[in-house]
Amino acid sequence: MNQLETIYLEENAVVILDQTLLPSEVKYLHLRTIEDVWQAIKILQVRGAPAIGIAAAMGMYVYMKEVARTASDFDALAAAFEKGRTYLSGSRPTAVNLNWALARMSDVFESVKGKPVDEVIIALREAAENIREEDINVCRSIGEHGAVLLKPGMGILTHCNAGTLAASKYGTALAPVYIAQERGISLKIFADETRPVLQGARLTAFELHRANVDVTLICDNMAATVMSKGLIDAVLVGCDRVAANGDTANKIGTFGVAVLAKNFGIPFYVCAPFSTIDPKTPTGAEIVIEERDSEEITDMWFSQKMAPAGVKTYNPAFDVTPAEYITGFITEKGILKPPF
Repeated sequence: MNQLETIYLEENAVVILDQTLLPSEVKYLHLRTIEDVWQAIKILQVRGAPAIGIAAAMGMYVYMKEVARTASDFDALAAAFEKGRTYLSGSRPTAVNLNWALARMSDVFESVKGKPVDEVIIALREAAENIREEDINVCRSIGEHGAVLLKPGMGILTHCNAGTLAASKYGTALAPVYIAQERGISLKIFADETRPVLQGARLTAFELHRANVDVTLICDNMAATVMSKGLIDAVLVGCDRVAANGDTANKIGTFGVAVLAKNFGIPFYVCAPFSTIDPKTPTGAEIVIEERDSEEITDMWFSQKMAPAGVKTYNPAFDVTPAEYITGFITEKGILKPPF
């Protein structure tokens, strides 16, 4: 398994692998301001629910360290902290890990209320590093639980990218694949290209091929065909938010894959850390779906415009898969099955 570092912290910068350049170029960016972090999350230079949460936590540390240079007391720090937290929380609304990580940082900040500025900054750094380390352990546990379901030669379909590039290591939906590989279990992975941003083509195919996993890239509209040919034994996807009733938001197109899987009698599993479950959201109907710029459909990734100038577009970044289509959730605590 040959994995790249997705995100880590240096003394004065959040270091990320710029995913907008993959697979053509492997380039790391040093994000030194909170504006840099906001922009990187917004334009998908860092993406995937776990990685977004880690970036936000580390971004708060880097920001607060800079604030501490001129802050006179804890009250000044507190005002800046709340401003930074509010700012970062607006970068992408659907991924629950973003606000989960910011809440974790807020709890730590409150726990050191009134302490010297230097101690506050040290505590924030430790918290950000802990979130990253916890993610590695959680993703490995998801992989270990999911690998139990996998047998040699199985065909697995995945959508979008929920591998190591979406987290700090292992990822969620690809974690069972990597753990299976460690155990000598050979699988055949089919990766949807995942229009319009092509995370499956640019990222999933890239990281699996790099890790010497047998991967076949297909267009999104080929999923029904490979299922009908008996090439798929299970579907593994990640997610950005799980409502209290089990409805799940994931990259646009996931709902369609789930409908197809149910039609063909194929198990459909969502690989999700507990931090992605949002008990405050009753059903998928309450999940805010981010809508993105039309340029992703009409221009991005093409050498020339691929749609008529001025044509109307609709570009939701996510869709919601109702719980009835989900066979189970593979979590770090085990596999959850209906009723959710």
